[in-house]
Amino acid sequence: MMYPAGPGSGDSPEGFPEQQRLQPQIGDCTARTLDAFFTCRKNALLAKSSSPQVEGGFAMAPRGLDQEEREGLLHQWREEGASRLPTSVNEGPPLEKGLASGSLALLMASPEEQRDAASEDKWSNVQLSDLRATETLEEPFSDLAGIPGEEQLEGVDGTVWTAVPMQAGPQFADCAVLPVGTLTTERWEEDPAVVAWSIAPESVPEEEAPVWPFEGLGQLQPPPVEIPYHEILWREWEDLSVQPDPQGLDSGEVPQFQFTVMSYNILAQDLVQQSSELYLHCHPDILNWNYRFSNLVQEFQHWDPDILCLQEVQEDHYWEQLEPTLRMMGFTCFYKRRTGCKTDGCAVCYKHSRFRLLCASPVEYFRPGLELLNRDNVGLVLLLQPLVPESLGQITVGPLCVANTHVLYNPRRGDVKLAQVAILLAEVDKVARLADGSYCPIILCGDLNSVPDSPLYNFIRNGQLQYQGMPAWKVSGQEDFSHQLYQRKLLTPLWPSSLGITDSCQYVTPCHPKRSERRKYGRDFLLRFRFCDSAFQRPMGLVLIEGVTDARPERPAGWSQSLPEADPPDPEPFFPRASGTIQHSLNLTSVYSHFLPQQGRPEVTTMPLGLGATVDYIFFSAEPCENGHRASRRLYRDGALKLLGRLSLLSEDVLWAANGLPNPFCSSDHLCLLASFGMEVTAP
Repeated sequence: MMYPAGPGSGDSPEGFPEQQRLQPQIGDCTARTLDAFFTCRKNALLAKSSSPQVEGGFAMAPRGLDQEEREGLLHQWREEGASRLPTSVNEGPPLEKGLASGSLALLMASPEEQRDAASEDKWSNVQLSDLRATETLEEPFSDLAGIPGEEQLEGVDGTVWTAVPMQAGPQFADCAVLPVGTLTTERWEEDPAVVAWSIAPESVPEEEAPVWPFEGLGQLQPPPVEIPYHEILWREWEDLSVQPDPQGLDSGEVPQFQFTVMSYNILAQDLVQQSSELYLHCHPDILNWNYRFSNLVQEFQHWDPDILCLQEVQEDHYWEQLEPTLRMMGFTCFYKRRTGCKTDGCAVCYKHSRFRLLCASPVEYFRPGLELLNRDNVGLVLLLQPLVPESLGQITVGPLCVANTHVLYNPRRGDVKLAQVAILLAEVDKVARLADGSYCPIILCGDLNSVPDSPLYNFIRNGQLQYQGMPAWKVSGQEDFSHQLYQRKLLTPLWPSSLGITDSCQYVTPCHPKRSERRKYGRDFLLRFRFCDSAFQRPMGLVLIEGVTDARPERPAGWSQSLPEADPPDPEPFFPRASGTIQHSLNLTSVYSHFLPQQGRPEVTTMPLGLGATVDYIFFSAEPCENGHRASRRLYRDGALKLLGRLSLLSEDVLWAANGLPNPFCSSDHLCLLASFGMEVTAP
């Protein structure tokens, strides 16, 4: 391999006379630089060659020179350059002194010592980083261009001498310097003398982040040690009305009874343990129930709602901790555990200083013998009477119906979800219906496991759904299973008539009919059974006792032998079933718009597996209005129940910045929903 020629190499095998001729024409810095260059080049050549004779443009200490010739060569070099070399060595930096000393020692060495030195000089180039070659080796070559009588050497102009430091011990004192332009044209990987050197890589700014190679996939970065959760998860209160007065009544022209409602899926601890793979991103300490319970109570105290609707409430935690704590905060609580072997359920709590209970109806969606309703989800429906302070005089407020539920999660069983929601709406229809056929104000909270604008969501909001032939997975919109070959589809009717619920989500008859009075039987009616045929038949296994069980009564003449006919049972009600359409007449709309206009992103209430989604809702009754030519989406305006404000939700990227849910600040995998309402107050 031909090594690149450097300045002063010429045709001389030693290369030194050419070097001596150039040195008087340049400054001391150039002399030191060239001396370091030639010394290191000779060291590199010694390492490259297996013998002292090196092929190329020059050779150092050729074979055959005895000790006397080497001493003469050294004496000649000292005579020609002694006036400058000591000054360079003495005045220069310590590294240059070591470089010159190493060169002299190499010339004085014997051939055997030179071979030993060559093995050490394989790694001597490591120390070039200490010379800071990029700062000290650029000027000499610019000076060479102006020397009269000298040709511009190829491979020298415009080259930058750089080195990449490698690990080296203090025993390696010398180094080899190679031009960058030459390294780019030849491969030096096999040269042990230069294997540690390469072209300096381009500097990359530290602020430039590495490019994520997977398009369409987010890159979850490890969170910093200290995350300002309070700043990241800050939620604004969106005031949609005028400021209320201190007594809870609106100061406007129309007086209102104002209250707040919170809906919150607090994540049952048993479900955390059963689905631990969903919470691998969480530190075990923040999943501890005692830690989470303390955070949840702080949230309740901070937002101070008047009505609290909770989902995934573990039964033992409810009775042992939640209910006593909420009772001390002024709440009256009702709880309904899921059926079967499930350990969690739903709870509705209200402040007894602001409401009085009129009735409570727990709702079970499980129906024995029905495959459509074989799940253990439940709901709660309460009818509350707002309490107006006596200081306000004789004014009244109508009742309020509050419903809470947690619908089945399974994304593939939209038919089950629709049937469960239909049962809940039928119960709400029964509880909220007034004597004149109208409805009192209604608030429906819960985890519906359905995304906005899904068929189930539109059914609740628009009051109608055509489900005939719809794939079951499409009802909730949670996941897309359109690629699967087999897809369960909804058939007509969605639920059997034996459920007792019409396609308008109303009970045909009350689920548990109550008779106004017990059936009364007279003495004559009961005596008619004395001589019936059944009375003359000896029961099987009856012990024969003389005078007691051996007697057989005599039937009087003309006594009927047949049993008296009882009153005929009520015939099973018949009601027509619409073809593939269900509907309701509760006129419900959502508190939230499910979109953040300032950020241009959708709202999310939960973040399973790093994917944000909205599945929690607060619906309230409103007055429908004309929607022009758009019949698919119903519009509403304020009615007897007015929305006064709401707590803003967050976007998915904000929750990513907080390492998802749960986190040290939010102790559930859902965000709480909070809204403020006003009810009209009427004078007697």
